[in-house]
Amino acid sequence: MTAKPLDLVVQERPFPEYEAWWQVGSEFTTFMSDAIVTEWRKLGEHDGALDDVQEYIDTYIEAVYHRPARSGLLESFVHRGGDSAPQPRRSAQPLQPMQPIQSGEFDALSYAFYRSAFERIERHIDRYDHALERERRLFTVRVGKSFFDQLRDHLALDLPGDLADSDKLRQLSEGIGRVGRFLHDQGYLRSHFAFRFDVDIEHGGKRIAQRADDVIGRLHADQPAYALYEMGYPIILPSAVYLYHTIGEAQHHSSRTIENLFGEVGCDARETDDFDPIGYPADMVVELWEIRKD
Repeated sequence: MTAKPLDLVVQERPFPEYEAWWQVGSEFTTFMSDAIVTEWRKLGEHDGALDDVQEYIDTYIEAVYHRPARSGLLESFVHRGGDSAPQPRRSAQPLQPMQPIQSGEFDALSYAFYRSAFERIERHIDRYDHALERERRLFTVRVGKSFFDQLRDHLALDLPGDLADSDKLRQLSEGIGRVGRFLHDQGYLRSHFAFRFDVDIEHGGKRIAQRADDVIGRLHADQPAYALYEMGYPIILPSAVYLYHTIGEAQHHSSRTIENLFGEVGCDARETDDFDPIGYPADMVVELWEIRKD
């Protein structure tokens, strides 16, 4: 895939349905701040300054939402996770009282931190063990694990240790459902969440037909099982599209969260590699997942 500049991708795929912002819950914002900022700082190659992140926020909100970024937005987000590191060098003003983060603001924050992270990894790829594409995805997985660990404790999720039988699959489904309700209630998803093991879809030139009752048998036979993850108005759909088409990798916060949830029950699960968020309407983004025994 050939990378494109942000303004060109915005012209090709605008998101007018995201122009009216909605409020994002404080618990989601706090957990995500801790996860994103902590993993971003671990990349090194900075002295604690957030200058490039601030620049990307300003550029993104102007290009995508046609308005200026709120003063103190970045500082407010960083400090929600308890971070006390230096602020962007340009900011000499004291912190403003923390205001609720709005949907478009979180979208911009996510875009800015992930673009900064992906570019930092590329600049120093010789320090890493894997190719650039793999290292960028591993960054998204680490953020997802940090967020999931906080969410698991917050929700007191009761997950099985494996998927040995249908009762344990049902227990897993209940855990995924609780994660979905949290994401919806906190405003990450505006209208819809569903994670289904009943699958009937064409993909990669073949028909995939699976009932939920087939999942355990397929896993025990060392065959992939499948699921459909449906999202209504995920707040990072714009930035996921724009990152994917400018950098080549997107953040997929909720997907990485669910991926880590599957890891807790001994499964390797993720959306299929050819998923491109640009082709989906905001009210129904659908990922096809492959699930295997780890």
